[in-house]
Amino acid sequence: MMKGLTCPHCGELVSKYKNPLPTVDIIIELEDKGIVLIQRAKEPRGWALPGGFVDYGESLEQAARREALEETSLAVELVGQLGAYSAPERDPRHHTITVVFLARAKGKPKARDDALEVGVFTKESLPSPLAFDHAQILADYFTREKRNS
Repeated sequence: MMKGLTCPHCGELVSKYKNPLPTVDIIIELEDKGIVLIQRAKEPRGWALPGGFVDYGESLEQAARREALEETSLAVELVGQLGAYSAPERDPRHHTITVVFLARAKGKPKARDDALEVGVFTKESLPSPLAFDHAQILADYFTREKRNS
């Protein structure tokens, strides 16, 4: 019996097999007050969009709702997707691919799970620097919002 992974196409033993990890990020619009960001409790630290890794057996949409609730205490309504971001260097820990969801919520966010703090920000009041590639994601979001208004 062979140990290790085999290629699903040719059957050859693969010495190292790595795929990017799927993640989700959520832009939560909070009752015309702004968008919700968390201050990360773990490395890499900094302000970021709520989000995280997709669990095995979980859809992207389920992961987005779960991560939003775990990190901000907010039950969100997903209203669309901004896009996918896949630059290999977007997360210094691993190569990740994220799907960014747009969501709406009501209530008062509270920091939980991986979040030290939670805040509500407008385009003009965003903290800097933002973790990962979230500055680019938010720039894309605000450009889209300007086009749609």
